[in-house]
Amino acid sequence: MPSSASALIADIGATNARFALLEGGDVTVSETYAVADYASPIEAARDFLSGPGAGHAPKQALIAAAGPVEHGRVALTNAAWIVDSQRIARGLAMTDVQVLNDFEALAWCLPALPSEGIAMLGAPQAGEHGAERDTMAVLGPGTGFGLAAMIFAGDAEAVLVTEGGHATLSSENRREDAIILALRQQFHHVSVERVLSGSGLIQLYHAIARVDGKAVPERDSGEIVAHALAGDCNVSRETLELFCAFLGSVAGNVALTLGARGGVFIGGGIAPRFIDFLRSSAFRERFEAKGRLSSYLTRIPTAVIVHPMPAFLGLAHLAEVRARSLDAIG
Repeated sequence: MPSSASALIADIGATNARFALLEGGDVTVSETYAVADYASPIEAARDFLSGPGAGHAPKQALIAAAGPVEHGRVALTNAAWIVDSQRIARGLAMTDVQVLNDFEALAWCLPALPSEGIAMLGAPQAGEHGAERDTMAVLGPGTGFGLAAMIFAGDAEAVLVTEGGHATLSSENRREDAIILALRQQFHHVSVERVLSGSGLIQLYHAIARVDGKAVPERDSGEIVAHALAGDCNVSRETLELFCAFLGSVAGNVALTLGARGGVFIGGGIAPRFIDFLRSSAFRERFEAKGRLSSYLTRIPTAVIVHPMPAFLGLAHLAEVRARSLDAIG
């Protein structure tokens, strides 16, 4: 993709779809549309290109969508849209459409994130580092739980996309044993996503109440977080504390499994709501609590992504990488 060419980029979730133009490596125009207002991403993109993006007829598109990609196609988990590269290419008269998982786009943003685009969680100890550009991982709770990694090989960059949110969640003490057992009685398999997601917060809240034999009011994830931060509900408070502790354990496992010495970054829409709480929680302690490998973890940075448009940043970086690759070939 020539760097001077105009491209359409999009970040599509279950609720909103954000479109923008990419010109010369810069995001120039952007607009957000409600997914429920359109039959497909093609209609929403046409509105964008005839409105804020009028006067442009991009032939390429890079689209991040919330869901696993199979043969260039994503069926949104919590919405009716099918994001299909071939359909979009035909519907918008494009020659090159690439559909990515939303966390793949976040992984592509990691090398381009400015310092003001992240909020550090604890200070890693100084020590020996690996190669000049170490593997970096991005994970996070949102509607689901995403996990991807940026891998470097010489001057080349590649992204590893995973379904790590469906790995089994483990406990580290008897209290967590009891809570996971309560969840297992309901779901059979308790995955990371069953707890570390928006709906997971709600499930965790009710599991704690069941273990303690308490009656609690129905609350959505935002209300649980609000009451936890206000300190006026013990069950909500413990829910958020355990949420942060589980997140730290999972992040530490990811760092060890992927060798992510370049850092573990938290994306998604939930963690930025309570960064101060996360900093004072057991997150970093649990991240490092890996027995004989604890010293390995103490040198790895952890942070929350707070950049307002990380997916767009990632898609722009991917476009640049693709442009360099085409220039090298031709």
